[in-house]
Amino acid sequence: MTSILIIEDDDIMLKAIRNILTKAGYNVLTAKDGKEAFDKIDNEQYDIVITDLMMPYANGLEVVSRVRSDSRKRHVSIIVVSSVGNEETITEAFRLGADDYLKKPIMAGELLIRIKKLIESRSHTSAKLVTKKK
Repeated sequence: MTSILIIEDDDIMLKAIRNILTKAGYNVLTAKDGKEAFDKIDNEQYDIVITDLMMPYANGLEVVSRVRSDSRKRHVSIIVVSSVGNEETITEAFRLGADDYLKKPIMAGELLIRIKKLIESRSHTSAKLVTKKK
């Protein structure tokens, strides 16, 4: 089962995303700020991290950077979510290694399709790596 960590400081948004993903059958864990997120990222395994951009203790760009700097987490897909949609911020998120960016408010259908595509993309990449090793 795909495991997803949601990092979001807004309780309403956190519950909404968690409910969407839980109903879709994903194993969902949550963190409410950058500090809690770093603890979970460092000590647990996830397939996907969905992070808000603006949070206490550490922002979403710092989360992306932290995940990408850990060689054990290279397989993790990262979706940055924010109400801030300026080009500079979005570009920086992708430069640091984000796989996708969603602007709030999040639409359930769009979120689920993007997650499905990330999973398919990672599966396809993993299959290629296994084939090349043989």
